Amino acid sequence: MKYLLSLSLFLFLSGAYGQIVPVKIHEARQRYGPCEPSIAINPANPSNIVAASVLNNVYYTSDGGRHWYQQEVSSPFGVWGDPCIVADAQGHFYYFHLSNPAQKGWVSDELLDRIVCQKSTDQGKSWSEGVGIGYHDGRHDQDKEWACVNPTNGHLYVTWTEFDKYESKLPTDSSYILFSQSTDGAHSWSEPVRLNQKAGNCLDGDQTVEGAVPTVGPEGEIYVTWAFNDTIYFDRSTDAGKTWLRQDKVVATQPGGWSYGVPGLARCNGLPIISCDISEGPHRGTLYVNWTDARNGQKNMDVWIARSTDGGDTWSAPVRVNNDSSQHPQFLTWMTIDPTTGYLYTIFYDRRHYDDNRTDVYVAYSSNGGESFTNVKITKRPFLLEEEGPFFGDYNQIAAYQGVIFPIWTQMDGKKLSVWTARIRQQALDQLNSEE
Repeated sequence: MKYLLSLSLFLFLSGAYGQIVPVKIHEARQRYGPCEPSIAINPANPSNIVAASVLNNVYYTSDGGRHWYQQEVSSPFGVWGDPCIVADAQGHFYYFHLSNPAQKGWVSDELLDRIVCQKSTDQGKSWSEGVGIGYHDGRHDQDKEWACVNPTNGHLYVTWTEFDKYESKLPTDSSYILFSQSTDGAHSWSEPVRLNQKAGNCLDGDQTVEGAVPTVGPEGEIYVTWAFNDTIYFDRSTDAGKTWLRQDKVVATQPGGWSYGVPGLARCNGLPIISCDISEGPHRGTLYVNWTDARNGQKNMDVWIARSTDGGDTWSAPVRVNNDSSQHPQFLTWMTIDPTTGYLYTIFYDRRHYDDNRTDVYVAYSSNGGESFTNVKITKRPFLLEEEGPFFGDYNQIAAYQGVIFPIWTQMDGKKLSVWTARIRQQALDQLNSEE
């Protein structure tokens, strides 16, 4: 285990609400390193935050971000990326990721044979060996999972893409969206069920069904979104996952598709994220879906949010989150809702100020149910993405609880990848907005 940093001069934004201090919690020793960061706040102890990044890095803090510690986690099933960290009401953390039991990299026949969930009951300091989910005779590939927790009963829900064979060009091979749940604290998992009516191909592009994300409503409803063929789809269950809609609903079109290129990155996407307001605020029960697309031009990707107030039956026209007037791209967005306030928060990369590959990180927030958004730049200076394109993975993330926000993202630090976060109070965002 490695001690990462002490932020004695972090100010912790105490009193100095107008200051946002990004902190580096991991830097690679080589060009290829940590990316696809995930983060979760312990609702039983909000000073305890756990994060993870590719390939098997886990970080934790027990003092609200003053000190971070890093470790590399192992499992008999292997740890092979797509990290997802969630926390339940009791303060247990769950680390979902892909599998690679043989530990032979991309040449293993066992690679991606299941989704894996590891559990921590000591604030992220140690982890179980893990439980496999969705193993299907070893001949199918399980990829790009995401998970959530039902806060009222602790049930865990996970969705992902199953490939008949990853990257197969055969028209007989397809991709599907699967769902499984655990009602016993991740000790066992239900037999996966297929959600999507329209199957995709296996080429990991816009014709593949991809990016399934679940969320939970205030009455225990389970909602899921994913992308396929220039379209964002939605499904729901109101009986704890027993039954689902007979026909998937369309949230919005996605011009340009979910898979697209951004100069300076090896890969980029606009996969959707769904979240539901479970606060006691005026927008309780409202659903929001966040994504990026090219409706304003292939070189001018923008961040969008649509909302539903009727459980996903109908959706609003998309609202643009980034408030710039440039023709430059915003990309790799993520969204969360503070369950104590109902405020919406998004994180995304932004090039509004530059004509080259210099990139900032922005947080945008809404206090009025997604009708409008305030944009705040949280990086002090841009970082430059070189033309050969580092691998940043498929996402960043953001978490919020009791008015404290923790975005987490990847950036280039010189020629090395690094993972950053910041502890931001809502008052800091309000003050920065008032000063502009």
